[in-house]
Amino acid sequence: MSFIGLEELARFLRNAGVMQFEETTLYLLYPVKALSVGFTLLFLRPYYPEIRLRDLANPLQTAVSTAVALAVFLLWVNMDWSFGTQGTLQGFNPTLFDDGFARMGIIGFRLAGAALVVPFMEEIFWRSFLIRYIINSDFEKVPIGRFTWPSFLITTLLFGLEHNLFLAGLMAGIAYNLLLYRTKSLAHCIYAHFVTNLLLGLYVLNTGKWHFW
Repeated sequence: MSFIGLEELARFLRNAGVMQFEETTLYLLYPVKALSVGFTLLFLRPYYPEIRLRDLANPLQTAVSTAVALAVFLLWVNMDWSFGTQGTLQGFNPTLFDDGFARMGIIGFRLAGAALVVPFMEEIFWRSFLIRYIINSDFEKVPIGRFTWPSFLITTLLFGLEHNLFLAGLMAGIAYNLLLYRTKSLAHCIYAHFVTNLLLGLYVLNTGKWHFW
């Protein structure tokens, strides 16, 4: 959230004429963000006992999670309607870098950040912490995957509003919440989120539809 705030502040100051810099300058903040969040998650990994990677050893359930991930991806790339969008779609266009090495580097960081860092960070926040905190402020007493209408609706709405494509965000929030209720497993939600984001990244790189990034 701090990185997002810093980026928005920089854009505001640029638009106000206080600062002058190219869009690619802000892009260079992404590797810092991805690495710092990634290392923080690694450092704090003993505090996430609810992530049980052994849950993925169930082939049938993993197949279901893969199907959910694929469905979210296919729906997402077909839900970029103007009425389902809030704010300006900034996108992330690595072709703004003229240097091939810099372009490949920023693509690598963007893809790794979206596919590896974001699923862990967001699923820990949304479907481990917040969805349980809404039920009970002492959230660790709430079993993973417990359903209540308020927690389901609030997290779905906020997850949607987190994204510029808010209708697509609502759809994904519903899908990942339902997956959580079915599997009672945060690992499956992280896995599905990983597959969706990886497919989306590969799709963007192959089509040049940078607004999805």
